[in-house]
Amino acid sequence: MNIEEFYSADERRRQSPEIELGTEWFDAKGNRYELSWVEDTGELYAMLELVPEADSWTPFGDIEVEDIPLDRVVVTVIGAVPTREELESVLDGWQQEMAKPNGVAWVAERLRAAGLATSTV
Repeated sequence: MNIEEFYSADERRRQSPEIELGTEWFDAKGNRYELSWVEDTGELYAMLELVPEADSWTPFGDIEVEDIPLDRVVVTVIGAVPTREELESVLDGWQQEMAKPNGVAWVAERLRAAGLATSTV
């Protein structure tokens, strides 16, 4: 689903505080994800921006894209983690795992091991 469909499907998502768990997660193919947790629903979701081309480069070498269409931002709920304490316990050490190749596999494995996975990335 796209990002707007995600928020519209449950208004609690739109109003809830979120905890961002990094913006540099990669899968085996090199796709980049952002990982966030929605406090009011307990949902851990991965967001993938489908960006085939960039509008420009920043002075730091990053790709800069403006006006990404909503259908190019794909959200997948990958886990249901009821509390922040459980989130911190299950994903302890995420900062060291994030930029590793296929780091999202580490997240998926941690969620599966804890019985909290709802999907795979």
